[in-house]
Amino acid sequence: MIVLKAPWKERNGKLSVLKLVVFLALFAPGIWISYEWASGMLEPKPVTEAIHACGQWAVRFLLLSLLVTPLRRVAQWPKLINLRRMLGLAAFGYAFVHFCLYILDQKFALLHVASEIALRFYLTIGFVALLGLGALAATSTDAMIKRLGAKRWNQLHKLIYFIAALAIFHFYLQSKVDVSEPVLMMGLYFILMIYRGLQKRGWPAWGVAIGAAVAAPIATALLEATWYALVRHIDFWRVLGENIDFDNDFRPAIYVAAAGFALAIVHFARNWKPAGFSAIFSGAK
Repeated sequence: MIVLKAPWKERNGKLSVLKLVVFLALFAPGIWISYEWASGMLEPKPVTEAIHACGQWAVRFLLLSLLVTPLRRVAQWPKLINLRRMLGLAAFGYAFVHFCLYILDQKFALLHVASEIALRFYLTIGFVALLGLGALAATSTDAMIKRLGAKRWNQLHKLIYFIAALAIFHFYLQSKVDVSEPVLMMGLYFILMIYRGLQKRGWPAWGVAIGAAVAAPIATALLEATWYALVRHIDFWRVLGENIDFDNDFRPAIYVAAAGFALAIVHFARNWKPAGFSAIFSGAK
């Protein structure tokens, strides 16, 4: 007999306020989208707007799940790891609803849906990402960890990095004209991947935090300029220059820089010693 444990409880059965708050918050976007649909705020194309909104939230929750490990380390907050599974399942849930709404939009013509997935590249990679998320969701339980073994389970779940990149690229391709939000999502992804890469190379914790904060916005600006140059034939240097022109609206790279330095500030704040900076720069934690 399978006994299901409430997701807002600790392993010892006690209530976790943090997990309960996050669990309830995961439903908020879906409730808001439903309210917008019911009140006519998504007109004239409610299904299309709901498809896009659910897809965006799937990517956001996917990035939040990837944020858990770096934030747990820089904030020295071990219990954050308990949120990773919940966030990953939420990402799959919103992605699945995103797909179901697409089927609804195609009037349940499943053969047509299958042909569109096979023939349209952005749908193909989106569907591959969905299948990947589904596989990770299905193997996310403690029972599956035991069945697969910790080593094989960890290897399988490292696919999340590739799946996240596919999901954001799918977001890119369907955005077509304005790719500001997909660029921002990819920039945040850069922070998380650069952080992991530098840490794996043995950089000290302060170097990892600063390195990710500096490198990610540069990569984001280069990506945005390259995308517009190749897809919309807008001058590469013009787009790149707009990233440092503060008279206009901020480009995604600026927000990525702010997020990266916020993570670095958390690290330094948690490692601050009244005696000075010697303890901060003494090595990685």
